[in-house]
Amino acid sequence: MQEPLPSLDELLTKLTQVGGSDLHLKVGSPPAYRISGVVHRSDLAPVSPDDTKRYFEELATEPARAALDRDGESDFAFGRSGLGRFRVSAFKQRGSITLVFRTVRTVEGGFEALGLPVAVERLADGKSGLLLITGPSGSGRTTTAAAVIDHVNATQKMSIVTIEDPIENLFPDNQSLISQREVGLDTDTFATGLRAAMRNDVDVIFVGELPDRETMAMALRAAETGHFVVAILPTFDSLETINRVIESFEPYQRQQVRQVLSTTLKGIISQQLLPRVDGAGRVAAVEVLVNTERVTEKLKDEEKAASIIEEIAEGEFFGMRTYDQAILGLYARGEVSFEDAVSYASSTIEFKAAAQTRGLLSA
Repeated sequence: MQEPLPSLDELLTKLTQVGGSDLHLKVGSPPAYRISGVVHRSDLAPVSPDDTKRYFEELATEPARAALDRDGESDFAFGRSGLGRFRVSAFKQRGSITLVFRTVRTVEGGFEALGLPVAVERLADGKSGLLLITGPSGSGRTTTAAAVIDHVNATQKMSIVTIEDPIENLFPDNQSLISQREVGLDTDTFATGLRAAMRNDVDVIFVGELPDRETMAMALRAAETGHFVVAILPTFDSLETINRVIESFEPYQRQQVRQVLSTTLKGIISQQLLPRVDGAGRVAAVEVLVNTERVTEKLKDEEKAASIIEEIAEGEFFGMRTYDQAILGLYARGEVSFEDAVSYASSTIEFKAAAQTRGLLSA
């Protein structure tokens, strides 16, 4: 007779103990944990349809249940005392429910503990403008955004509103007053939440996603009218992010969007996670774009926009750096292996040349 699976709390306890980022519960396979970017199957019994249904009903809210019934998928967050908070992705697969739990990393120790460069703290000054945080899924974008909001909360006396789907990190009031709104529960869409925030005596707005043109337009408008807007995009680097924003609009609108972006953009923080050389988890490689006068001029001109990468590469004085420069720094400090550094670099040849120039690699 098959042994019953542990309780959900026991499975989540194991997730935290092994330092995993995700727990996968898929019918027909044993519970699996993503650790340092790699999925590992446990030696437990395969998950049954009754298991995932029971786990889902144990923690899902009424809106989450309704969304799963209506759409076949549902995202929500929940907390467990002593374990922390988790984001849940539930979806139907061949008639059964699949569950994926992601650990919501708490912000402890600030930017330095997260391996973020000093320029990030300067960008998180609470002053008006648009700060975009990007990277692939699972790269720590939400944690970085939370660190920015936490920094403003600890250092500025402001009014902050977050618009999320779902709410992941919970922020207690510190120096600032913080209101957290969940899409589908407290507001209909990101765009409507943004529109309302601009009428509610708000200084800082965090938008967990910019899913469409309307939301992007509202975010630009909010930044243009004196708000500090922090938003997440699932883009890889600064250039892709700039193109994504601009190309979300109709061709006849794009030059105007370039103009607005050139005056409202504070910076772009892009990140990806690389395996540590000692096998103890992963470390962030962070690209930083700061909107200097030269970047502003290139943002306005479609023909010059592609050369913004050169401004990033040469902008160390302003705290800028490319992915390759960030990865080279990690390799120089012995945090990542040469093989991983080369595989994550955008240009293998240029990376090796830079490593040789710094005396890190023999010719």
